[in-house]
Amino acid sequence: MRDNRKGPSKDKGPRINEDIRISECRLVGEEEQYGVVSISRAREIAEELGLDLVEIAPTAKPPVVKVIDYGKYKYELQKKLAEAKKKQAKIVLKEIQLRPNIEKHDLDTKLKRAQKFLEDGDKVKFVMQFRGREMAYKDMGKEKFDAIIATVCEFGAAIESPAKLMGNRIITILAPTKKK
Repeated sequence: MRDNRKGPSKDKGPRINEDIRISECRLVGEEEQYGVVSISRAREIAEELGLDLVEIAPTAKPPVVKVIDYGKYKYELQKKLAEAKKKQAKIVLKEIQLRPNIEKHDLDTKLKRAQKFLEDGDKVKFVMQFRGREMAYKDMGKEKFDAIIATVCEFGAAIESPAKLMGNRIITILAPTKKK
C-alpha cells in the first residue's frame, strides 16, 4: 500500500534536488543565468558544479531554481534570523511601588531607580497604594502622586497611560522618550 502523506512538506523550507518535481525551470547560478532548461539538465549542471538545486520561486512561470550550496544557504539564513532577533527591541515594564506618606530620602531612592530604568529604555509603572486610614486622604495622595510623576517626566519620560484610581491604588505607566 502506498502512503499518500509522504513527500515534501511546505513548512520545511524550499524543495531541493530530487524533491523538485517539475518538467522545466528557469535556472540561475551563483554568477550566471542558464535560462529555461529541463529539470534533468539542471540536475546535470548542479552535479558538474558539485552544488545543490534549490527551488527559490515555485509559483513563478516557469519556477525559478538556483544552483547553490544548500548547507551554506541554510547557515546564512540562520545567521540573518539571529541578527534580526538581536536587533529587536525588548521592552520591559518595571514597577515602582509607593505609599502616600513616603519619606523624602526613600522617594529620592525610588526616583533614582526610575531614572535608571528609563535610561535603560524600560517602561516604568508607578503604583501608589493606600491602606487603612490613608484611604480617607486619597486626594492628598493623588496630588503627591502627580508631583512625583511630574518629577519623573523631567528625566525624559512620557506618560503612556494617565493616573487612574483603581480601588485602593493609583496607577500610571511612563515610557522613555529617547531610545537607547
